[in-house]
Amino acid sequence: MSDTRDFPCSCKAEIDGLPYFLRMCDKIRMYAAGELHADYHNNMGRAMDLWTCQLLQVEYADLVKYIIETGADDRAALDWCYANGVKPESPVLEWWLSHIRNCGYRDVLSERLEMRKAEAGLGHRDDITTFFDFMDVEEGY
Repeated sequence: MSDTRDFPCSCKAEIDGLPYFLRMCDKIRMYAAGELHADYHNNMGRAMDLWTCQLLQVEYADLVKYIIETGADDRAALDWCYANGVKPESPVLEWWLSHIRNCGYRDVLSERLEMRKAEAGLGHRDDITTFFDFMDVEEGY
């Protein structure tokens, strides 16, 4: 990744106790403005974007349309999700939080995390144990 551009906010930034949602909204806005680096394009609406929308029970494309057409800020976008999907509660919320925060740690994505670390020259970093850690280190957070 290049040092000469801005990144979406940290995946660890939270709104209503939900990590990643703010990052997803940043990516949507940056993409629409032509400011999102091509490295991010393939995963738009996939992986953590998809899992976040599945938790909220909204379609990613509908959320994108709402944010772009209305210029919704993060709070309005989340409120839209709650109104058009669900506001997740225990135990589903706790399971999802554990999964999203620990993705890549001794799970089916561990090998992929190690591959991504090696590609980024971070293979020696034992402190990077999750994809959240990896994204933050790679982007300088």
